[in-house]
Amino acid sequence: MIIDVVMPKMGESITEGTILEWRKKVGESIELDEILLEIGTDKVDSEIPSSAAGIVVEILAEPNDVKEVGEIIAKIDTDGSGAPAETPVVEESVPSPAPKPSKVSIPKPSPSPSVSSGGDRKFYTPVVMKIVAEHGLPLNELEMIPGSGRGGRVTKKDVLAHIENRESGSPVPISQGVTAPAIPPMQAPAPTPVSSAMAGRTEEMHHMRKLIAGHMRDSIETSAHVYVMTEVDMTHIVETVKSQGDSFLAKEGFKLTYTPFMVDAVVKALQDFPEMNSSISGTSVTYHKNINVGMAVAIENGLMVPAMFNCEEKNFLGLCRSVNDVAKRTRNKQISADELSGSTFTITNFGVFGVTIGTPIINQPNVGILGVGAIKKQPVVVESPQGDAIAIRSMMMLSLGFDHRLIDGAGGAKFIERVRHYLETMDLNTIF
Repeated sequence: MIIDVVMPKMGESITEGTILEWRKKVGESIELDEILLEIGTDKVDSEIPSSAAGIVVEILAEPNDVKEVGEIIAKIDTDGSGAPAETPVVEESVPSPAPKPSKVSIPKPSPSPSVSSGGDRKFYTPVVMKIVAEHGLPLNELEMIPGSGRGGRVTKKDVLAHIENRESGSPVPISQGVTAPAIPPMQAPAPTPVSSAMAGRTEEMHHMRKLIAGHMRDSIETSAHVYVMTEVDMTHIVETVKSQGDSFLAKEGFKLTYTPFMVDAVVKALQDFPEMNSSISGTSVTYHKNINVGMAVAIENGLMVPAMFNCEEKNFLGLCRSVNDVAKRTRNKQISADELSGSTFTITNFGVFGVTIGTPIINQPNVGILGVGAIKKQPVVVESPQGDAIAIRSMMMLSLGFDHRLIDGAGGAKFIERVRHYLETMDLNTIF
C-alpha cells in the first residue's frame, strides 16, 4: 500500500515549511519512526520521523522547496508492491568507492551517521554522532559499543554510559566478546572546540542562520538598544550549588545549575518593574500579565530561544525543572514551534563559554534581555562594621540590554540592580 507523506503542521501559526534535507533516497527502505527528512520553518528546524515502514518510492520536493502544511512531499510503499523495478543494491561485503554526496542544501561537516564495519553497515543517529564528536570518541571505539536499541542500535544512553565508564576508569564493555582495558581518565585528550567553517569554501547559509540574521537585523532596526552592566557576588550561590549538587542530582535526576537562580531573581525583578515585562506595537505599550522567560539555547547551526511560560507561578524547584526540560528538549530538537514565541523577557547565558561580559541583541518583541557572564574568583574589597578587608569572592558580570523607546537609563539601572539584590540576598536555606 502506498502511504502519502505530507508536510506536517509544526505550530498553530505555521502554514508552510522548507525542505532542508532528505535522509532517505528513492528505493531505500525506512523503519517506522526512523528520520525521513529535516524541515525548517520561520521558528524551528525539525527532524521528521517516518509515519510508516516500507520503501521510499517517490520524493516530490527538493531541498530548499517551500511546501504548504498538508501538501504531499513523498510516498512510501509499505508492502513493496509499488517499489521501482530498479532499486539500488546495498553493498555489504564487497568494498566500494566512496558514495557520491547526496544533493542537500548545506554540507554537513560532522561525522556521517552511517559507519561501515567489517562489511556491515551500522546506523548512528545525529544525536549519537554529536556526542561522539564532542567527546572526541574514535569511530573504531564507537563501533564496539553494544547497543540496547532496536536491532542492536547504539542509543544516546549507550554512548553516554560508555563515556562515563571511560572517564571514570571503570572497565569498558565491548561488543562481540572483546574485552578492552580501562582507560585512565587523564589519557583521553580533552575535546577542543572546532569551527565547522572551512577556509576557501563558499556555501549557502544554513536555513537557521538565515532566520537568525533576519531576526537580529529587524531587532536592531526596531529597538533603540542601550546597555548597563553590574557586578554580582555569587559566592553564596556557588557554595550552595557545590554543597547540594550531589543530593539534588540524586533526587531530581539532573544537575543543579546557576540558571534557575538567574531566572528566579529576574522574575522577582520583573514583578517590581512591569515596564520591563512589556512589548511595544506602534505607539502602544502592552504590559503583560504573565512572565514568560525566554532562554537562549545554543544548538548546532545556531540558537533557539524557547519560552518558559507563567514563571511567576513557579517556585524555585519548579523553575529548575522547567529550565532543564526546555534546554534538553531544545537540544534534542523536540521543542515545538509554539514554544519558540510568546516570551516577555529573555535571558542569555554566554558565561558557560567562559565569556565575562557581552551586549546581546533584544529578542523581539521584548523590550529587555539579560546577559549572564562567567563566574570567576576575584579579590574584592569587603566592607563591614569592623572595617574594610580584601577577600576572594566568586564574581559575575550581568549586562542588561533594553529598548530606550520605553525605558530610560535610570529604569534600566534600577532593574539590573534589583536583579543583583535578589541574587545576593536570596534565602538559600528555604529555596528547596
